[in-house]
Amino acid sequence: MFPYFDIAHCVLCALSVREDLGSGAQTFSRKHPLACWLSYMLVVFAGGLCAGALLGEPILAPLKNTPQVVVASLVWYIVFYTPLDIGYKVAKFLPVKVVCSAMKEIYRCKKVYDGVSHAAKVYPNAYIIMVIIGTLKGNGAGFTRLIERLLRGVWTPTAMEFMQPTFYTKSCIVASIIFILDKKTELISAPHALVYFGIVIFFVYFKLSSILLGIHDPFVPFENLLCALFFGGIWDSMAKIFGRGQIKEGEVKDVKKSN
Repeated sequence: MFPYFDIAHCVLCALSVREDLGSGAQTFSRKHPLACWLSYMLVVFAGGLCAGALLGEPILAPLKNTPQVVVASLVWYIVFYTPLDIGYKVAKFLPVKVVCSAMKEIYRCKKVYDGVSHAAKVYPNAYIIMVIIGTLKGNGAGFTRLIERLLRGVWTPTAMEFMQPTFYTKSCIVASIIFILDKKTELISAPHALVYFGIVIFFVYFKLSSILLGIHDPFVPFENLLCALFFGGIWDSMAKIFGRGQIKEGEVKDVKKSN
């Protein structure tokens, strides 16, 4: 997959960092190029860094691949420093962004599968660890956003992926579970290639839907239903209804006494 899918991944990471900087992106990149580069590289290699830290492996191991580091640095320079901002404008051009997004989702599926497979070798029967590593490999940037912004001098303690998980985190969790069921159980009888292809289509379809149709999180209706059924939503609503009824009855009694 190198270097084409890596380039697509790096382009979208650079766009993510630049858009997170907002209107002051150009000024910041000129004044603080090292901080800009470090935060960008953390986004690019976030999955490998997080997975290595949790599995007791060298944290900086993802940076040992010099060609990948060089390609990532070149993409960063093109997006942030080309004359007349041509690199950024080309990367933002919708057809280019659509192609890069589709390629990145294919790359994301590969990283999730690699994360699950690697965790299965280290901890053969620890299914939760496989899900965690697969999710971090697929969307590590979401979990390092707090540190990535801190490298740029911005402290946002509420930017925690655990508090507000994005669609990418949820989809990586689902993909990890499917890969585990495919590798470790007999519940999925379809060929592995077909399962893998189905997950790729799932990633690509919803990514393009978010860009072209504005569908950002198809899991929300299911989450609302589960929260209502199993996490106290119905009981809280009933308590509010009965609570209001009791208040109204009390108010009526007070009115009668005053009369």
